[in-house]
Amino acid sequence: MTLLHGDNMELLRDLPDNSVHSVVTDPPYGLSFMGKKWDYDVPTVELWAECLRVLKPGGHLLAFAGTRTQHRMAVRIEDAGFEIRDMIAWVYGSGFPKGHDVSKAIDRLAGAEREVIGQDTKARNTSSKSALPTLGGSTVYESWDITAPATEAARQWQGWNSALKPALEPITVARKPLIGTIAENVLQHGTGAINVDGCRVAHNDPFYLCKRTGNLENGMNKGNAYGVYNAANNNKSSADPAGRWPANLIHDGSLDVVKELKSAARFFYTAKAGGRDRNANLDPDNPNGHPTVKPLLLMQYLVRLVTVEGGIVLDPFMGSGTTGLACRREGREFIGMEREAAYFQIAKNRIENDTDWY
Repeated sequence: MTLLHGDNMELLRDLPDNSVHSVVTDPPYGLSFMGKKWDYDVPTVELWAECLRVLKPGGHLLAFAGTRTQHRMAVRIEDAGFEIRDMIAWVYGSGFPKGHDVSKAIDRLAGAEREVIGQDTKARNTSSKSALPTLGGSTVYESWDITAPATEAARQWQGWNSALKPALEPITVARKPLIGTIAENVLQHGTGAINVDGCRVAHNDPFYLCKRTGNLENGMNKGNAYGVYNAANNNKSSADPAGRWPANLIHDGSLDVVKELKSAARFFYTAKAGGRDRNANLDPDNPNGHPTVKPLLLMQYLVRLVTVEGGIVLDPFMGSGTTGLACRREGREFIGMEREAAYFQIAKNRIENDTDWY
Protein backbone atom coordinates (compact mmCIF):
# COMPACT_ATOMS: atom_id res chain seq x y z
CA MET A 1 0.00 0.00 0.00
CA THR A 2 1.47 3.32 -1.10
CA LEU A 3 -0.26 6.45 0.23
CA LEU A 4 0.91 9.77 -1.17
CA HIS A 5 0.03 13.19 0.25
CA GLY A 6 0.16 16.03 -2.25
CA ASP A 7 -1.08 17.35 -5.58
CA ASN A 8 -2.06 14.40 -7.78
CA MET A 9 -0.69 15.93 -11.00
CA GLU A 10 2.75 16.27 -9.47
CA LEU A 11 2.58 12.83 -7.88
CA LEU A 12 1.40 11.19 -11.11
CA ARG A 13 4.40 12.55 -13.00
CA ASP A 14 6.66 10.56 -10.67
CA LEU A 15 5.04 7.25 -11.66
CA PRO A 16 6.57 5.29 -14.56
CA ASP A 17 4.75 4.59 -17.82
CA ASN A 18 2.59 1.45 -18.03
CA SER A 19 2.98 0.69 -14.32
CA VAL A 20 -0.55 0.20 -12.90
CA HIS A 21 -3.30 -2.27 -13.80
CA SER A 22 -6.36 -0.10 -13.19
CA VAL A 23 -7.63 3.27 -12.00
CA VAL A 24 -10.66 3.13 -9.68
CA THR A 25 -11.62 6.53 -8.33
CA ASP A 26 -14.37 8.83 -7.05
CA PRO A 27 -13.20 12.22 -8.37
CA PRO A 28 -14.75 15.67 -7.91
CA TYR A 29 -18.08 15.98 -9.73
CA GLY A 30 -17.85 19.70 -10.42
CA LEU A 31 -20.95 20.49 -8.36
CA SER A 32 -19.35 22.63 -5.61
CA PHE A 33 -20.61 20.01 -3.15
CA MET A 34 -21.21 21.54 0.30
CA GLY A 35 -19.22 24.55 -0.92
CA LYS A 36 -16.00 22.52 -1.09
CA LYS A 37 -13.32 24.15 -3.26
CA TRP A 38 -12.03 20.78 -4.45
CA ASP A 39 -15.36 20.13 -6.16
CA TYR A 40 -15.40 23.23 -8.36
CA ASP A 41 -14.87 21.27 -11.59
CA VAL A 42 -14.44 17.75 -12.97
CA PRO A 43 -10.81 16.61 -13.49
CA THR A 44 -8.96 18.03 -16.48
CA VAL A 45 -7.99 16.26 -19.68
CA GLU A 46 -4.37 16.59 -18.54
CA LEU A 47 -5.09 14.66 -15.33
CA TRP A 48 -6.76 11.83 -17.21
CA ALA A 49 -3.90 11.84 -19.74
CA GLU A 50 -1.47 11.18 -16.88
CA CYS A 51 -3.67 8.31 -15.69
CA LEU A 52 -3.62 6.95 -19.25
CA ARG A 53 0.17 7.15 -19.35
CA VAL A 54 0.73 5.21 -16.12
CA LEU A 55 -1.87 2.54 -16.99
CA LYS A 56 -0.74 -0.63 -18.69
CA PRO A 57 -2.14 -1.13 -22.21
CA GLY A 58 -5.74 -2.34 -21.85
CA GLY A 59 -5.99 -1.08 -18.28
CA HIS A 60 -9.46 0.03 -17.19
CA LEU A 61 -10.53 3.30 -15.63
CA LEU A 62 -13.66 3.41 -13.44
CA ALA A 63 -14.62 6.97 -12.49
CA PHE A 64 -17.74 8.04 -10.59
CA ALA A 65 -19.55 11.17 -11.74
CA GLY A 66 -22.62 13.27 -11.02
CA THR A 67 -25.66 13.02 -13.25
CA ARG A 68 -25.39 16.71 -14.15
CA THR A 69 -21.71 16.56 -15.09
CA GLN A 70 -21.30 12.98 -16.38
CA HIS A 71 -21.04 14.30 -19.94
CA ARG A 72 -18.10 16.56 -19.05
CA MET A 73 -16.36 13.76 -17.14
CA ALA A 74 -16.74 11.25 -19.98
CA VAL A 75 -15.72 13.70 -22.71
CA ARG A 76 -12.55 14.70 -20.86
CA ILE A 77 -11.67 11.05 -20.25
CA GLU A 78 -12.20 10.31 -23.93
CA ASP A 79 -10.24 13.38 -25.03
CA ALA A 80 -7.31 12.13 -22.94
CA GLY A 81 -7.10 9.04 -25.17
CA PHE A 82 -9.30 6.50 -23.38
CA GLU A 83 -11.91 4.34 -25.11
CA ILE A 84 -15.32 4.71 -23.45
CA ARG A 85 -16.51 1.13 -22.97
CA ASP A 86 -19.68 1.48 -20.90
CA MET A 87 -21.35 3.23 -18.00
CA ILE A 88 -22.34 1.54 -14.73
CA ALA A 89 -25.34 3.00 -12.90
CA TRP A 90 -24.91 3.01 -9.10
CA VAL A 91 -28.52 3.20 -7.83
CA TYR A 92 -29.41 3.99 -4.23
CA GLY A 93 -32.46 4.87 -2.15
CA SER A 94 -30.93 7.30 0.35
CA GLY A 95 -30.89 10.40 -1.84
CA PHE A 96 -32.63 13.50 -0.50
CA PRO A 97 -34.26 16.11 -2.81
CA LYS A 98 -32.34 19.40 -2.72
CA GLY A 99 -34.53 21.54 -4.96
CA HIS A 100 -36.47 24.76 -4.39
CA ASP A 101 -40.18 24.81 -3.56
CA VAL A 102 -41.59 27.07 -6.27
CA SER A 103 -44.75 27.96 -4.34
CA LYS A 104 -42.75 29.11 -1.30
CA ALA A 105 -40.36 31.03 -3.53
CA ILE A 106 -43.30 32.92 -5.12
CA ASP A 107 -44.66 33.88 -1.70
CA ARG A 108 -41.21 35.06 -0.57
CA LEU A 109 -40.94 37.14 -3.73
CA ALA A 110 -44.29 38.73 -2.94
CA GLY A 111 -43.37 39.28 0.71
CA ALA A 112 -46.38 37.21 1.78
CA GLU A 113 -46.38 35.25 5.03
CA ARG A 114 -47.60 31.66 4.78
CA GLU A 115 -49.93 30.14 7.38
CA VAL A 116 -48.51 27.20 9.39
CA ILE A 117 -51.00 24.33 9.12
CA GLY A 118 -48.95 21.50 10.67
CA GLN A 119 -45.54 19.98 11.23
CA ASP A 120 -43.56 17.16 9.65
CA THR A 121 -40.92 15.15 11.52
CA LYS A 122 -38.35 12.75 10.15
CA ALA A 123 -35.70 10.64 11.87
CA ARG A 124 -32.19 11.14 10.52
CA ASN A 125 -29.00 9.29 11.36
CA THR A 126 -26.00 11.51 12.11
CA SER A 127 -23.45 9.10 10.60
CA SER A 128 -25.11 8.70 7.21
CA LYS A 129 -26.84 10.66 4.48
CA SER A 130 -29.67 8.14 4.76
CA ALA A 131 -32.84 8.99 6.65
CA LEU A 132 -32.90 5.47 8.08
CA PRO A 133 -32.15 5.56 11.83
CA THR A 134 -30.90 1.97 11.93
CA LEU A 135 -27.53 2.37 10.22
CA GLY A 136 -25.44 3.16 13.30
CA GLY A 137 -24.55 6.44 15.00
CA SER A 138 -27.06 8.58 16.86
CA THR A 139 -30.55 9.43 15.67
CA VAL A 140 -31.88 12.97 15.58
CA TYR A 141 -35.37 14.10 14.67
CA GLU A 142 -35.80 17.02 12.32
CA SER A 143 -39.05 18.97 12.29
CA TRP A 144 -40.27 21.65 9.96
CA ASP A 145 -43.46 23.62 9.44
CA ILE A 146 -46.03 22.67 6.83
CA THR A 147 -47.38 25.87 5.37
CA ALA A 148 -50.19 26.84 3.01
CA PRO A 149 -49.74 29.11 -0.02
CA ALA A 150 -50.50 32.74 0.76
CA THR A 151 -51.00 34.14 -2.74
CA GLU A 152 -53.02 33.01 -5.73
CA ALA A 153 -49.85 32.56 -7.81
CA ALA A 154 -48.31 30.39 -5.08
CA ARG A 155 -51.46 28.26 -5.01
CA GLN A 156 -51.19 27.73 -8.77
CA TRP A 157 -47.60 26.49 -8.41
CA GLN A 158 -48.12 24.42 -5.26
CA GLY A 159 -46.40 21.04 -5.64
CA TRP A 160 -43.80 22.22 -8.18
CA ASN A 161 -40.06 22.04 -7.44
CA SER A 162 -36.76 22.60 -9.21
CA ALA A 163 -35.13 19.14 -8.87
CA LEU A 164 -35.66 15.40 -8.86
CA LYS A 165 -34.68 13.14 -5.99
CA PRO A 166 -31.11 11.88 -6.61
CA ALA A 167 -30.99 8.10 -6.87
CA LEU A 168 -28.21 7.35 -9.35
CA GLU A 169 -24.51 8.05 -9.84
CA PRO A 170 -22.94 7.06 -13.17
CA ILE A 171 -19.56 5.34 -13.29
CA THR A 172 -17.65 5.83 -16.54
CA VAL A 173 -16.05 2.59 -17.74
CA ALA A 174 -13.07 3.41 -19.96
CA ARG A 175 -10.04 1.47 -21.20
CA LYS A 176 -6.57 2.33 -22.44
CA PRO A 177 -6.22 1.05 -26.02
CA LEU A 178 -5.03 -2.51 -26.39
CA ILE A 179 -1.76 -3.53 -27.99
CA GLY A 180 -2.63 -6.28 -30.45
CA THR A 181 -5.61 -8.53 -29.77
CA ILE A 182 -7.28 -8.80 -26.39
CA ALA A 183 -5.75 -12.27 -25.95
CA GLU A 184 -2.26 -10.93 -26.67
CA ASN A 185 -2.81 -7.94 -24.38
CA VAL A 186 -4.06 -10.05 -21.48
CA LEU A 187 -1.15 -12.48 -21.75
CA GLN A 188 1.47 -9.72 -21.94
CA HIS A 189 0.10 -7.10 -19.52
CA GLY A 190 -2.58 -8.79 -17.38
CA THR A 191 -5.12 -6.15 -18.42
CA GLY A 192 -7.87 -5.56 -20.96
CA ALA A 193 -10.63 -7.91 -19.77
CA ILE A 194 -13.50 -7.86 -17.25
CA ASN A 195 -13.50 -10.35 -14.36
CA VAL A 196 -16.92 -11.83 -15.07
CA ASP A 197 -16.69 -14.99 -12.96
CA GLY A 198 -15.20 -13.07 -10.04
CA CYS A 199 -18.16 -10.67 -10.04
CA ARG A 200 -21.15 -12.84 -10.87
CA VAL A 201 -24.41 -12.04 -9.07
CA ALA A 202 -25.39 -14.79 -6.67
CA HIS A 203 -28.71 -16.58 -7.20
CA ASN A 204 -30.68 -15.20 -4.26
CA ASP A 205 -34.23 -15.74 -5.50
CA PRO A 206 -36.78 -18.62 -5.35
CA PHE A 207 -35.17 -20.37 -8.32
CA TYR A 208 -32.70 -23.10 -7.48
CA LEU A 209 -29.99 -24.81 -9.50
CA CYS A 210 -29.78 -28.47 -10.31
CA LYS A 211 -27.60 -30.54 -12.61
CA ARG A 212 -29.30 -31.77 -15.72
CA THR A 213 -29.54 -35.47 -16.27
CA GLY A 214 -31.04 -35.31 -19.73
CA ASN A 215 -33.09 -33.30 -22.17
CA LEU A 216 -36.39 -31.76 -21.22
CA GLU A 217 -39.49 -33.51 -22.47
CA ASN A 218 -40.25 -30.56 -24.73
CA GLY A 219 -36.71 -30.58 -26.11
CA MET A 220 -35.86 -27.05 -24.97
CA ASN A 221 -32.36 -26.04 -23.82
CA LYS A 222 -30.85 -29.21 -25.25
CA GLY A 223 -27.15 -29.62 -24.61
CA ASN A 224 -26.77 -27.24 -21.62
CA ALA A 225 -25.16 -28.80 -18.58
CA TYR A 226 -26.97 -26.72 -15.94
CA GLY A 227 -30.28 -24.95 -15.67
CA VAL A 228 -32.60 -23.13 -13.31
CA TYR A 229 -35.80 -24.79 -12.16
CA ASN A 230 -38.76 -22.79 -10.98
CA ALA A 231 -39.86 -24.57 -7.83
CA ALA A 232 -43.47 -23.57 -8.42
CA ASN A 233 -44.08 -24.90 -11.93
CA ASN A 234 -40.90 -26.81 -12.80
CA ASN A 235 -40.17 -24.63 -15.83
CA LYS A 236 -36.50 -24.58 -16.73
CA SER A 237 -34.30 -21.83 -18.18
CA SER A 238 -30.57 -21.64 -18.77
CA ALA A 239 -28.31 -20.10 -16.11
CA ASP A 240 -24.76 -20.42 -14.87
CA PRO A 241 -24.55 -22.12 -11.45
CA ALA A 242 -21.86 -19.65 -10.42
CA GLY A 243 -24.31 -16.75 -10.69
CA ARG A 244 -25.62 -14.22 -13.15
CA TRP A 245 -23.43 -12.23 -15.53
CA PRO A 246 -22.47 -8.87 -13.94
CA ALA A 247 -24.54 -6.01 -15.35
CA ASN A 248 -23.99 -2.29 -15.81
CA LEU A 249 -26.36 -1.56 -12.92
CA ILE A 250 -25.53 -1.93 -9.21
CA HIS A 251 -27.88 -1.04 -6.36
CA ASP A 252 -27.73 -0.61 -2.61
CA GLY A 253 -30.46 -3.09 -1.67
CA SER A 254 -32.51 -0.37 0.04
CA LEU A 255 -36.27 -0.76 0.32
CA ASP A 256 -36.88 2.15 -2.04
CA VAL A 257 -34.76 0.61 -4.80
CA VAL A 258 -36.01 -2.95 -4.37
CA LYS A 259 -39.60 -1.70 -4.34
CA GLU A 260 -39.12 0.12 -7.66
CA LEU A 261 -37.17 -2.68 -9.34
CA LYS A 262 -39.45 -5.33 -7.80
CA SER A 263 -38.38 -8.85 -8.80
CA ALA A 264 -35.82 -7.48 -11.26
CA ALA A 265 -33.63 -6.35 -8.32
CA ARG A 266 -32.26 -9.89 -7.97
CA PHE A 267 -30.55 -9.66 -11.36
CA PHE A 268 -28.09 -6.99 -10.19
CA TYR A 269 -25.25 -6.87 -7.71
CA THR A 270 -26.18 -5.38 -4.34
CA ALA A 271 -23.58 -3.35 -2.46
CA LYS A 272 -25.34 -2.57 0.80
CA ALA A 273 -24.06 0.43 2.73
CA GLY A 274 -23.82 0.30 6.51
CA GLY A 275 -23.27 2.98 9.12
CA ARG A 276 -19.77 1.63 9.68
CA ASP A 277 -18.75 2.88 6.23
CA ARG A 278 -19.11 6.42 7.47
CA ASN A 279 -18.32 5.84 11.15
CA ALA A 280 -14.95 4.37 10.19
CA ASN A 281 -13.76 7.52 8.45
CA LEU A 282 -14.05 9.72 11.51
CA ASP A 283 -10.96 11.31 13.01
CA PRO A 284 -10.66 12.93 16.47
CA ASP A 285 -9.47 16.16 14.84
CA ASN A 286 -12.03 16.01 12.05
CA PRO A 287 -15.37 14.85 13.53
CA ASN A 288 -17.30 15.42 10.31
CA GLY A 289 -15.19 12.98 8.30
CA HIS A 290 -15.26 12.91 4.51
CA PRO A 291 -18.63 13.94 2.99
CA THR A 292 -18.76 11.61 -0.02
CA VAL A 293 -17.83 8.12 1.17
CA LYS A 294 -18.85 5.18 -1.05
CA PRO A 295 -19.84 1.79 0.42
CA LEU A 296 -16.84 -0.47 0.95
CA LEU A 297 -18.56 -3.46 -0.66
CA LEU A 298 -19.21 -1.39 -3.78
CA MET A 299 -15.55 -0.43 -4.08
CA GLN A 300 -14.43 -4.03 -3.48
CA TYR A 301 -16.68 -5.15 -6.32
CA LEU A 302 -15.34 -2.50 -8.71
CA VAL A 303 -11.71 -3.25 -7.82
CA ARG A 304 -12.31 -6.96 -8.40
CA LEU A 305 -14.13 -6.30 -11.67
CA VAL A 306 -11.19 -4.72 -13.51
CA THR A 307 -8.04 -5.78 -11.65
CA VAL A 308 -6.24 -9.12 -11.49
CA GLU A 309 -5.34 -10.46 -8.07
CA GLY A 310 -2.06 -8.89 -7.00
CA GLY A 311 -2.48 -6.10 -9.57
CA ILE A 312 -1.93 -2.41 -8.79
CA VAL A 313 -4.94 -0.08 -8.43
CA LEU A 314 -4.42 3.68 -8.64
CA ASP A 315 -6.77 6.20 -7.01
CA PRO A 316 -5.63 9.79 -7.67
CA PHE A 317 -8.54 11.13 -5.57
CA MET A 318 -8.19 8.89 -2.50
CA GLY A 319 -10.45 10.87 -0.15
CA SER A 320 -11.11 8.80 2.97
CA GLY A 321 -9.36 5.75 1.51
CA THR A 322 -12.26 3.43 0.71
CA THR A 323 -10.65 2.25 -2.56
CA GLY A 324 -7.44 1.43 -0.71
CA LEU A 325 -9.33 -0.46 1.98
CA ALA A 326 -11.15 -2.37 -0.77
CA CYS A 327 -7.81 -3.29 -2.36
CA ARG A 328 -6.52 -4.58 0.95
CA ARG A 329 -9.61 -6.78 1.33
CA GLU A 330 -9.37 -8.02 -2.26
CA GLY A 331 -5.64 -8.82 -2.38
CA ARG A 332 -4.74 -5.97 -4.76
CA GLU A 333 -1.88 -3.49 -4.41
CA PHE A 334 -2.81 0.19 -4.08
CA ILE A 335 -1.44 3.64 -4.84
CA GLY A 336 -3.56 6.41 -3.35
CA MET A 337 -3.13 10.17 -3.71
CA GLU A 338 -4.82 12.85 -1.62
CA ARG A 339 -4.17 16.60 -1.42
CA GLU A 340 -6.24 17.49 1.67
CA ALA A 341 -4.27 16.77 4.86
CA ALA A 342 -7.34 15.92 6.97
CA TYR A 343 -8.67 13.42 4.42
CA PHE A 344 -5.22 11.91 3.93
CA GLN A 345 -5.00 11.20 7.67
CA ILE A 346 -8.46 9.63 7.65
CA ALA A 347 -7.46 7.37 4.75
CA LYS A 348 -4.17 6.43 6.41
CA ASN A 349 -5.93 5.51 9.66
CA ARG A 350 -8.62 3.47 7.91
CA ILE A 351 -6.24 1.47 5.71
CA GLU A 352 -3.54 0.86 8.33
CA ASN A 353 -6.01 -0.09 11.09
CA ASP A 354 -8.32 -2.26 9.02
CA THR A 355 -10.67 -4.47 11.00
CA ASP A 356 -13.28 -6.97 9.88
CA TRP A 357 -16.63 -5.21 10.32
CA TYR A 358 -18.83 -7.84 8.72
